Amino acid sequence: MKTPRILLVALCALAAFSCTKEEGNRFYKLSNTSGMEVTVTNFGGRITSIVVPGRDGIARDVVLGFDKVEDYYPENNQTDFGASIGRYANRIAQGKFTLDGVEYDLPKNNFGHCLHGGPTGWQYQPYKVVEADARHIKLRMDSPDGDNNFPGAVTAFVTYTLTDDNKIDIAYEATTTAPTIINMTNHSYFNLSGDADKSICDEELYINASAFTPVDATYMTTGEILPVEGTPMDFTVAHKVGDRIDEFDFEQLKNGNGYDHNWVLDTNGSLDEVAAELYCPETGIDLKVYTDEPGIQVYSGNFLDGTVTGKYGKVYQQRTGICLETQHYPDSPNKPQWPSVVLRPGETYHSRCIFAFSVK
Repeated sequence: MKTPRILLVALCALAAFSCTKEEGNRFYKLSNTSGMEVTVTNFGGRITSIVVPGRDGIARDVVLGFDKVEDYYPENNQTDFGASIGRYANRIAQGKFTLDGVEYDLPKNNFGHCLHGGPTGWQYQPYKVVEADARHIKLRMDSPDGDNNFPGAVTAFVTYTLTDDNKIDIAYEATTTAPTIINMTNHSYFNLSGDADKSICDEELYINASAFTPVDATYMTTGEILPVEGTPMDFTVAHKVGDRIDEFDFEQLKNGNGYDHNWVLDTNGSLDEVAAELYCPETGIDLKVYTDEPGIQVYSGNFLDGTVTGKYGKVYQQRTGICLETQHYPDSPNKPQWPSVVLRPGETYHSRCIFAFSVK
């Protein structure tokens, strides 16, 4: 979308929301003084648009999504566009994990594994709006004990804050009534060209990680941590996403059908260190990702296949969006050698992700 700057400023002055025909699920618009606008819906806690000016001053919407809230409902489209994922982002092997000697059997919704909290994960449930104004929105999820067979009643919050220097600061927190596991993330699909007719393969990616967690043919982590050096997984120096994405003689790209892997960050949980950076040479729009999480899942839109029509009537083809999901490693509950995702009563889960936009 290319919105004239004067119109964008007028729109940004409105911190209003528009109702859908489904009472309670709405769009909320955040805006700042720098000409940036972010729209969020409480359904699934989703970012539905990020409108940011490019090098030419023209504002573009740089995430995939839908025009109407009801298009996000699972009976209409089974997608994770922009979602706040819970309880557990990414995959849990065979939908099983053991905690304190008790085995839990979760729904299996992806190659025999539990993906993104199961078929009715939080991305397909409405969050409650706790606070909302022109700069931030705080959402609450009350997840009962046994939600998709996860133990403990969990109360979780997601807060989106838009700053004047074009940062989207996402803060997660959660508490539980019984020992459980939790791993939250945002699942926005970025296309910094602002044109979903274009692939993200020409955008340049940097990942501050010297290792990654390989997967098998069902996209499940093997438990190994391998170096990226000398492989197509090496983004320690920025280069185009598509430079080596189709080198399927490299088993990991074949297994992932492209990039669909977790990178082990070298940031040591510091919010002052860039975890990843995505840059579009055409528009000049640059996105830096900061997080206190140990990993980032990079998914290059491999399963977009032209069957979904999104905003502005655009048909989403393969690799028209890329996800940068800050999180703990996939299947951590079954891999005790990795950072723990266990949350116990009396503790509070915290996680931060910052999407910082600028122009080069």
